[in-house]
Amino acid sequence: MRNLQENHKGFSTLLALSLIPLSGFATDIYLPSLPAMAKDLHVSAGAIQLSLVFFMFSLGVSQIFIGSILDSFGRFKISIASLAVFSITSFVIALVPDIYVIYAMRIIQGIAIAFIVIAKRAYFVDLYSGEKLKSYISLFSIIWASAPIMAPFLGGYLEHNFGWRSNFYFLGGLSFLFLILELLYSGESLKYYHPFKLKSIAQTYSGMLKSGDFTLGVLILAICFGLVVVYSLSSPFIVERVLGYSAITTGYSSLLSGLAVMTGGIIAKSLIHKPLAKKVTIAVSVQVILVLLMISTASVTSNIYTLIGFTMGINVCGGFIFNNIYGYCLSRFSKNAGVASGLTGGGTYMLSSIMSYGFVNLYAVKSQLLLGFANISLIFIVVVVFMIFNKYRTQNLAAITIKS
Repeated sequence: MRNLQENHKGFSTLLALSLIPLSGFATDIYLPSLPAMAKDLHVSAGAIQLSLVFFMFSLGVSQIFIGSILDSFGRFKISIASLAVFSITSFVIALVPDIYVIYAMRIIQGIAIAFIVIAKRAYFVDLYSGEKLKSYISLFSIIWASAPIMAPFLGGYLEHNFGWRSNFYFLGGLSFLFLILELLYSGESLKYYHPFKLKSIAQTYSGMLKSGDFTLGVLILAICFGLVVVYSLSSPFIVERVLGYSAITTGYSSLLSGLAVMTGGIIAKSLIHKPLAKKVTIAVSVQVILVLLMISTASVTSNIYTLIGFTMGINVCGGFIFNNIYGYCLSRFSKNAGVASGLTGGGTYMLSSIMSYGFVNLYAVKSQLLLGFANISLIFIVVVVFMIFNKYRTQNLAAITIKS
């Protein structure tokens, strides 16, 4: 097995950071194409939305279980194979436009992306520690948020000029390029291998899941991400079918939505040393106010500007909360970075895919008003869960203080 060379460490780290948003690219680049895909494949909006849900659920479930595989067998070879699989399946989707083939390929892609992203997140725990590791972790959600900014914006233009298949040709080519660069400049980062023993692995998972602050933190992450996905699933149909704009406009709206998430993450990074409970409470309170305004003004001034404006405000707060809780969950179990990363990312994707698709269909979101109702329901759950989370977090901090 080829270990990472010291003179390649800088570029390899840059590649690792660049691959973290690949899951977001695979999720968001074809969002502006959802209406066109539904029309071309002769399926309903719900059927084409399921391709996104299948990908997210597959990605989520896979992340939960593969952390231990990466901790036992290493990161490099597995991530290389996964990049190859993702590239091939992207080309298959473009070449075989059948809804059931797309479902199958998206499920496979979810598994492949899970290996790639978990390996790259664990890469930083392998090589860095202390304040430098904390700084990198705080960058994760900011970098991840670059995908919702760039991907749908690019996807809107690809859809408008070349059709929806071009999105998947692009994903196939991009992942193949990363595969070549990884082979040239990356290598194995894992220094200490954990024996692959099912009993000890099960005990590790059990210990993490029994930690109330960790489990509830993942639930908060899932809801914050779910707010973004609810808009991603519903906005193409609101913007293009209800308001009458093009796929390019959908791309711009998603770009602004993603930019808002990134802005929230940047603000969180700048306030990294402030008390967690206080800053999250303020962010959730602002979210509640914005959603109530979104609902109350829907029947009077509802248009694309209010739709995007309120969504951006909500997503700034969501990105802020996500960054803070994400860093807490990832650093909670530093001795089992692969498993912790897998449970955090996997639980987030799996739960958010279920909740977002469920709330989109529960409220049949086709307007600003209905989007507001879906949002306020999710935010109410965040309020309740965060109060319980903070209680467990305080108890954990007290226990650590007593031990030290």
